[in-house]
Amino acid sequence: MALVNEHHLKLSDNYLFPNITKKVNAFKVTHPKAKVISLGIGDVTLPLPKAVCNAMHKAVDEMSNAETFRGYGPDQGYPFLIDAIIKHDYTPRGINLDAGEVFINDGAKSDTGNIGDILRHDNSVGIADPVYPVYIDSNVMAGRAGVLTGNKWSNIVYIPCTAENNFTPELPHRRIDILYLCFPNNPTGATLPKDELRMWVNYALANDVLILYDAAYERFIQDPDIPHSIYEIKGARKVAIEFRSFSKTAGFTGVRCGYTVVPKDLNGFSLTGEKVSLNKLWSRRQNTKFNGTSYITQRGAEAIYTPEGAQQIKESIDYYMTNARILKKGLTECGMNVFGGDNAPYLWMQTPKKMPSWKFFDQLLYETAIVGTPGVGFGPGGEGYFRFTAFGSRECADEALERLKKWF
Repeated sequence: MALVNEHHLKLSDNYLFPNITKKVNAFKVTHPKAKVISLGIGDVTLPLPKAVCNAMHKAVDEMSNAETFRGYGPDQGYPFLIDAIIKHDYTPRGINLDAGEVFINDGAKSDTGNIGDILRHDNSVGIADPVYPVYIDSNVMAGRAGVLTGNKWSNIVYIPCTAENNFTPELPHRRIDILYLCFPNNPTGATLPKDELRMWVNYALANDVLILYDAAYERFIQDPDIPHSIYEIKGARKVAIEFRSFSKTAGFTGVRCGYTVVPKDLNGFSLTGEKVSLNKLWSRRQNTKFNGTSYITQRGAEAIYTPEGAQQIKESIDYYMTNARILKKGLTECGMNVFGGDNAPYLWMQTPKKMPSWKFFDQLLYETAIVGTPGVGFGPGGEGYFRFTAFGSRECADEALERLKKWF
C-alpha cells in the first residue's frame, strides 16, 4: 500500500484564501442582490500592459510557424529574459549578477514553497510573524515545523512584528539556520530601511544563516532610501536567495511568471561541514522537477523591460498606490489604526476594540458586503489585525470607503 507523507496531515484542511472564497460564496447564496467588494485576496484588476500583450501575440504567431516554433525551453529560463532582468533590475543598483544565477519560474509562490527541497528537514527556521502563509505551510509539509502547540509550531522561531517595533523583526534569541524575510511586507506593508537590512545580513554572515528574501513587492516602493534588493547590502550574496514576481507589478497573476536569484558564492553545508553550492543544487532540482516557463509567457515578461512596458507598469503601480492612499486616509478618518500603504499595496488595520480577526471578517462581510483578510490567517501575530489590498478598482475603493464610513 502507498503510505502518505504524514506531515501534510498536520496542515489545516483549508489554505487561507480558498477558505475566504468559500465564506464569500456562501454569503452570495444567501444575499444574491448584494454587491460584494473584494479588498481581500491580492489579485490584480487592471489588464495586462499593452506592451506585454503585443509581445505575447507575436510569440503566439511565432509558435504557429515551423521555422520559429519552440518546444522545450531552457529549464532555467530563456537568455533574453534573464539578460533583461539583470540589465534593468540589478545593474542600475550596482549589483552584478551572472546569467547562471537567475532562474525563471511560474511565480514566486512556487519557488518560495519549493526552495525547501534542497534543504534538510531538521534545519531550524525563523519566520517574522505575521507572515505569508506559504512559508509556514511548506515547512510543515517538509517536516521542519514540529508539532502544533496552541497556535504555534514547536520548531518554528516566531519573530514578532508588532506596532510597538514598527512591524520590523528583531534578532532572534534562539539559534536559527534559515530565515524568511519579506519586504515590502505581506501582510503588514512595512519596509526595511538599509541599516536594518544590513543588520540582518551581518547577523547571517556571523551565524551561517540562510536568508530567504521575498522581494515580490519591491516595485511598489516609493521611498528612494528603501532598498529594492537584499543584494544592495555588502555580503548578501553569501547568505541570501531572493525571490521576485511579475504577478502584482505587471498583472501576471493569471499568466504566472517570476524569478529567483541564487548567487554562485552562496553555500549550504553537509553534515560533515563541507560547503555545498546552493546554486548547483537548485539548478539540479529545477532540471528534475521543473520544465520551464512557457516561451510565450517569457516573451511577455521581457516586454516589461521595454520603454513602453516600463511606463505602462508604472501607471498601473501608481493606480494601485493611489488606491492605497485613498483607503488609508479614509480608514484613518474613521478612527482606525492603519499601517502600511505607503510603499506597499497592503493596508494593515487594527480591528475595532481588538475584535478577533475572523469575527471582524464575518461582521464586515455580512453588514457591509466588503471582503478583507483576517490577520490571524498570517500567523498568531496577526490576531487583532485585518488586511486590505489596494488591487481593486478606484470605483470599488471609493464605494468601500463610503460603506465603511457609514458602518464605523
